[in-house]
Amino acid sequence: MDDELWDLTDAAGTPIGRTHRRGDPAFPEGLFHIVASVCVVRGDGLVLLTRRAAGKDWSLTWEFPAGSALAGETSAQAAVRELHEETGVLVGTSDLGLVGRLTERTALFDVYTARVDGDPVLVLDPAEVCESAWVPFAEALRRAAAGEMAGPWTPRLEQLGERLGALVRA
Repeated sequence: MDDELWDLTDAAGTPIGRTHRRGDPAFPEGLFHIVASVCVVRGDGLVLLTRRAAGKDWSLTWEFPAGSALAGETSAQAAVRELHEETGVLVGTSDLGLVGRLTERTALFDVYTARVDGDPVLVLDPAEVCESAWVPFAEALRRAAAGEMAGPWTPRLEQLGERLGALVRA
């Protein structure tokens, strides 16, 4: 989206009253935008991975559904919207459990879990996702170690994987 606007935040995630347009050069030094991701867990313990569409950064690699918060959205609202847009899975903000927040170069990256009943019907957005898979959490870690996950997921899982795994199994 060329017209996608993100709230700029300080290091604590507090909006500073300015926005940044996605794709514009020179992201302001020392400021961030919010990105949220959801690890969806079915009752049988399998987690949802999506494969990024061809043509996207990190194309054809796996990830947990994720995306940037739009101006005016909270992290949790962004997580719910992105999950629904990319996969058709609908959860509420009250269904999310925060795993943790990572500080990346221009983003504060929040990882959530959400439990769903049954085997949800997936409706993949072909502009975002070309494939999906329900896998054991250990398979997500294996794919990260094998370089099959989008590159940024390797350090994310190194930092939050143990806690995420514990929450998936809980």
